[in-house]
Amino acid sequence: MSDELGREARRGVSHIQHSTLNTQHLRSKTAFGYLPMRGFISRIQRFCVNDGPGIRSTVFAVGCPLECLWCANPELLRESGGMLYHAQRCAGCGACVALSGGAIRLGDDGCIIDRDSCSNLADCAAACHHGAFERVGVEISADELVSKLLRDKVFFDQSGGGVTFSGGEAALQAGFFLEATEILKSKSVHVALDTSGHVPWETLSQLASAVDLVLFDLKAIDSRLHERYTGADNRLIMENARRIAGMGKEMIIRMLIVPGVNDSDGEVGGRLNFALELGSAVIRVDILRYHRLGAGKYAGLGLRYPMEGTPPCSGAAASRIAQRAADMGLTVYVER
Repeated sequence: MSDELGREARRGVSHIQHSTLNTQHLRSKTAFGYLPMRGFISRIQRFCVNDGPGIRSTVFAVGCPLECLWCANPELLRESGGMLYHAQRCAGCGACVALSGGAIRLGDDGCIIDRDSCSNLADCAAACHHGAFERVGVEISADELVSKLLRDKVFFDQSGGGVTFSGGEAALQAGFFLEATEILKSKSVHVALDTSGHVPWETLSQLASAVDLVLFDLKAIDSRLHERYTGADNRLIMENARRIAGMGKEMIIRMLIVPGVNDSDGEVGGRLNFALELGSAVIRVDILRYHRLGAGKYAGLGLRYPMEGTPPCSGAAASRIAQRAADMGLTVYVER
């Protein structure tokens, strides 16, 4: 994809980008002191096997500092969440249309929503009794979150698993997830952080220090390529990776392989060499295969899928990269 095409594709998602989330506003002050900090998450995915060792529950945080064109969870990019529309659930009743002031109309395949002019989409969604609209994001306290996660502690203990904080970018809500981490660790639960690394060090370091394992996403080694496809260069990311390794924190480097984007010999080799540079802190390199499973979410958000026409990464291509990593002396895992 050319620079011009990359910029054009990003314009389709740029309106859901935001500044770094400050979680302090989620801690309310009363006459009796501060109430517990509350986080903003979309869901808890149970029985995960690709987000760290063993069987895990992965918590998806809302809000991300990057705008990766291949993002499989575009509903998590805005710090305020978003509103997904599921056309297959629409009964064509017209309840939302009546409230929209002309911003929503019925089409052959469900509702056609003019999101730019619909000023009361939440009210329109609330009028739907068929589940066609889905509000993304729920506030939750650390105690509430941990209580839900501990329901699966028997599986964590039996499999050597635990909890992974992902997103979005969990480190944007470092205070909240630090509180949850401390409670989980007091219950002897292994905690991992999955991060893009594009967070100020003074924020990221608090959470990275507290967790047991950091899953560090390395999207591209070439800074211009990184900026073209994620909206930001990788200087802060690379520096934060070095700092985490310098702490002696165990790391898994996660390499997403997108055909025609970051799968060249030089790009793959550069990322693998960087993993070697980080030294013994890197216990494994995970090869993640680009897929199109999130494409439908873009339609649900009223967006065009930016990576249309990009084929999924084949198993053969991922295996070749894994063999290259193994030949370099790296422990490697290919996500299935």
